[in-house]
Parts: sequence; structure tokens; C-alpha cells
Amino acid sequence: MKIDVIDNGGQWTHREWRVLKSLDIESEILPNNIDNDKLNDLDGIVLSGGPASIDKELNRLGNIKEYIETHNYPVFGICVGAQFIALNSGGSVGKAMHSEYGRKEITFSRNESIFFNIPEKINAWENHNDEIKGISSEYIVCASSDTCKIQAFYHKNKDIFGVQFHPEVNNTECGTQLFKNFIEVCKK
Repeated sequence: MKIDVIDNGGQWTHREWRVLKSLDIESEILPNNIDNDKLNDLDGIVLSGGPASIDKELNRLGNIKEYIETHNYPVFGICVGAQFIALNSGGSVGKAMHSEYGRKEITFSRNESIFFNIPEKINAWENHNDEIKGISSEYIVCASSDTCKIQAFYHKNKDIFGVQFHPEVNNTECGTQLFKNFIEVCKK
């Protein structure tokens, strides 16, 4: 089993890699401009966080559109990774009305797939200026906070998932469980 982390320049990319390694998953951190063919033998990818403003720095996200569109393995987008998934599907991302930094209570309205066994409410670590404002009808929004209506989502038919918060950070409750659930999806 191999799940690589695509580095979009996020400050916690190494933590995502460490969580995977701690769960006995073979993993590397790869730059987001690596040749697409280098990702052929993977079982899944994690799209890390990244630029302070995806709205102004979309060009810093390299080839991740190609990675998502040409491979059938599961994709887990975190923060900017999730924002990119939303944009790539025809959704919208923009400056948050309330930039979120630090602990925030997240409420889950659904708990399928990688969100299985996650309590209705968790405290999660946030670090974003932009947020997902809208997402394609191909996706189901399954979590929100009082200041951000799209905190977590998943695709109706594909194994594509996103979270605005940072599950790789120790301050996020059930963050490791999200990674474990993602690994289970990658095993299928």
C-alpha cells in the first residue's frame, strides 16, 4: 500500500506524511509539479495545504488537476487541496468572511466513507484565509462550522474527499481516524 502526499507548499505537509507513516503506510512527499507518470503505481494521494490565497496563487498548484483527472485512485484534499477540488469541479473559492486560525468546532451532518465513526461534533485546527463558497452538485457537503458552511465533503460516485480543516494536526480530534478511514478506502 502506497499513498503519497502531494506538496502544495503547506506548512504541515510533513505531518500528513508522518501520520501515514505512523499507520504503516509507504509514503513519500512529492512536489506538485512531478511528472504524472510517476504517480501510476499509487493506491491514493493526499493533496496538502498550500498558498495563503488559492484565489491569487492558483498557478502554484502545479499538476494536481492532471493527477486527479488521469488516475482512478482515491484523493484526499486538505485545506487548499480541498479548495482546489472544489474549484476543479466548477465550485467557487474566495476570501473567507471570517479567516479561521486555531481551534474551531466542526459539526458533521453525515458520516459516510472516510467520515465514518467521526462524532457529530469535533474540535479541529483551522488555518485559512480563503474558503469554499460553493461546490458542484457531484459532491455532498457533510460538515460545517458556524463561520464556514463547507468544512468537509465527498464525491457522490468517486473516492474524492476534502476537508477545510487540518486532520494531520494533533489538535484536531479524530484526525488520525480520518486518515485510517481514507486508507481503508484506498485498500478497496
